[in-house]
Amino acid sequence: MKLPIQKLRNIGIMAHIDAGKTTVTERILFYTGISHKIGEVHNGEAVMDWMSDEQERGITITSAVTSCMWKNNVIQIIDTPGHVDFTIEVERSLRVLDGAVCVFCGVGGVEPQSETVWRQANKYKVPRIAFVNKMDRIGADFFKVAKEIKEKLKATPIIMQLPVGMEENFNSIIDLISMKQLFWEEKGSGLNIIEKEIEEEHLGNAHQYRNTLLETLADFDDKIMEDYLAEKEIEVSAIKEAIRKCVQNFDLVPVFCGSALKNKGVQPLLDAIVDFLPSPLEIGQMSGIVPGDDKKILFTPKDSSLLALVFKVSMIEGRKISFVRVYSGSFDEGGTVYNVSLGKKEKVARIFKMHANKKERIKEAKKGDIVGVMGLKLSSTGDTLGSEQEPILLEKISSYEPVISIAIEPKTISDQEKLNEVIEKFIIEDPTLKIRTDEDTGQTILSGMGELHLEVIISRMLKEFKTNVNIGKPQVVFRETIEKSSKASVVFDKDINGKKHYAKVSLTLSPAKRGEGISFNFKLKDDTTPENFIQAVKNGVNDAFGSGSIMGYPVVDIEVTILDMEFNENSSELAFSVASNMAVKEALPLGLPFHLEPIMSVEIFVPEKFIGDILGDINSKGGKIENVETKVDMQVVKAILPLSKMFGYSTTVRSLSQGRGSFVMSFLKFDKE
Repeated sequence: MKLPIQKLRNIGIMAHIDAGKTTVTERILFYTGISHKIGEVHNGEAVMDWMSDEQERGITITSAVTSCMWKNNVIQIIDTPGHVDFTIEVERSLRVLDGAVCVFCGVGGVEPQSETVWRQANKYKVPRIAFVNKMDRIGADFFKVAKEIKEKLKATPIIMQLPVGMEENFNSIIDLISMKQLFWEEKGSGLNIIEKEIEEEHLGNAHQYRNTLLETLADFDDKIMEDYLAEKEIEVSAIKEAIRKCVQNFDLVPVFCGSALKNKGVQPLLDAIVDFLPSPLEIGQMSGIVPGDDKKILFTPKDSSLLALVFKVSMIEGRKISFVRVYSGSFDEGGTVYNVSLGKKEKVARIFKMHANKKERIKEAKKGDIVGVMGLKLSSTGDTLGSEQEPILLEKISSYEPVISIAIEPKTISDQEKLNEVIEKFIIEDPTLKIRTDEDTGQTILSGMGELHLEVIISRMLKEFKTNVNIGKPQVVFRETIEKSSKASVVFDKDINGKKHYAKVSLTLSPAKRGEGISFNFKLKDDTTPENFIQAVKNGVNDAFGSGSIMGYPVVDIEVTILDMEFNENSSELAFSVASNMAVKEALPLGLPFHLEPIMSVEIFVPEKFIGDILGDINSKGGKIENVETKVDMQVVKAILPLSKMFGYSTTVRSLSQGRGSFVMSFLKFDKE
C-alpha cells in the first residue's frame, strides 16, 4: 500500500550508552509487527545489533536502519550507538533525520553522551521528543530527569505523562492529554493497553500537571491562550497541533516515560512520534553550496530533480552498500545518478529497503526514503547525488580527529595484500579511522577515536575478514604547536619540465589560544596579488601543518601572518604553494615547538565506600577533580585526565571498586599535560 509522504516519519533513537535505546527500538519493532519475538540486548538477540561484536559486548557499534508501520504511518528508524568512540555514527545519522527520540535513563538522567548527541541534534536542527526509560529501576526519578533536561541541555521540557508507582512498583502511566491512566497486561509482552479513569489518589496531581501543560502551551499558541483564559474545554486535537508546532519550532521538548524492558510506555511513544515529529514535507528550506562558488545558500528542493545525500557506507557480507537519504526526486534500479561532489555519473545496480543487515530489494527510491544502494563505486560518506544541470552540494558531514593509535603488521608476507584490502574497506566505512606508515619503522599505524573503537576494528579484522596481524600497544595521538613567534622568508625559483616557476613568501607564525586551530592574516603591501596565488599559499601552509617538526604530528593553534608575496610573469600556483610550505617548515623549529596531548573528560561511578581509592588514583595520575556528587547509591566523580594515563583504566576502576565501578570518557581538548 502506497501512503502519502505526510504519513512518513524519519526518526533516530539516540542516547547515552546503556540508557536502553536499542531495547526501545526492539519493542517498537515488536509492537509494529516487524518482529514476532522481542530481541533482548543482554541475550545478544537484538535485531538492530546484528554485528557479532555488538552481540558479544551488548552495545550498539554501528547505526542500523529499519522501517515499520504504526496506525497507517511509516516510521523509518535509525538506531544509533551511545558510546563516545562511535559518535560519528550518530553525527551522520542525525544529518539525514527529520526528528529524533532522545532516550534518558530514569536513574542516570542526562549523562555525558546525552549532552553530546543533544548538541549534534541542535547542530543539524533536528526536532526531538524525550523518553525517560527504566522507570522501574531503583533510584529512578522522572521529575529529576526533566529538570536536568532544562538545566543541562538548556531546553524547555513539557511533561506529557506522569509515572504511577516508584521504582519496582512502577505500574502505569497517566496521559495528561487524554487524562486517562494506562495499564499494560503483564502477559502478552505488553501488547494490550488497558485504559482506565485516573485513580482518585492521583487525580489532583494529574490536574495540576495538565494545567501546567496548558499554561506552557498558551505561551506559544494564541488560540489555546484564549480558550484557557476563558476556561473553555480545549480539544485534544488542538493541544496536539500546538505541541507539534512547538516541537518543530524547537520551543518545547515533550517528555514521556516508561520501562521498555518491562514493556511499558512504548506504544504512547509511537503515537507521539506520529503526532509530534515532522514528515519530510515539513523540513523547510535546506542549506547548500553551489559548486565552484563556495557560498552557502538556502533553498527548497525541487520535486522534479534528484537531491540525495550518501550519509554512510557499509560493507555488508563483503559488498559495499551506500546508505542514501532522498530529499527530492527519485532514482531507479539500473539507472544512473550524478555525483555532484565528484562531478561524475554512477550506475545504480540495486536499491534496498534495509532492516538492520537484511535487505529487501525495491525498484525505486523516492522523496523521503532512506535506502541502501549497491553499485556506487566512487561515492563516499557526505557525497551529494543530484542534478547535473542545476548542481547543489549539500552540507558535508563533520568528521572527528583520532586521539589514539596502534601499530599493526601482517604475520606473513601473504597477509600483507589482504591487510591492505581490509584496511581500505574499513576506511571507506569509517571516516574517523586514519591510516599512515611510520617512516622510521615501516609499520602501519591505525588511528581511531578510542580504545574500544580500535578494539572493534581489530576484532572485525580477525573474525570477519580472517586477517592475521600482530598488534602493538595503544599510543596517544599528539598534536604539535609553538611557544613563541617565528619568522621565515623563502624564494622558490626553479625550472620544472622546461617551465620557470617563481614565488617569494615571507610569513610569521604566532601561538594562538587552545582550540582556535589555524588562522590566516594577510598584511600584504601589494593589494593586486591574484586570489589564486593567495589560495595557493593557504594550501601550502595547511599542507605543511599536516606534519610537525618534532615527531610529525599535525600542527594546531597557530596564527599565520603573510607579510609579503612577491610575484612576476613566471609566478604560478605551484610556486606559491611550495614556497609557503617551505617557509612554514623553516619557521616551525624556530618557534620552540612542543606536544599537545588529548585531555579527556571522565565520569566515574563507584559506591561510596570506594570513593577514597578512586580519588587517590586520579591524583596519582595528575588528574584534576572537578566535582563529586551523589546519585542514588553511587558517587559520581567528574575529572579531567590526560589520555596517556587512561589506558586500561576499566581494569583499574574494577580493581579499586571490587568490580562494582564503571566510567565513561570523552575527548575534551588538546593541551599540555
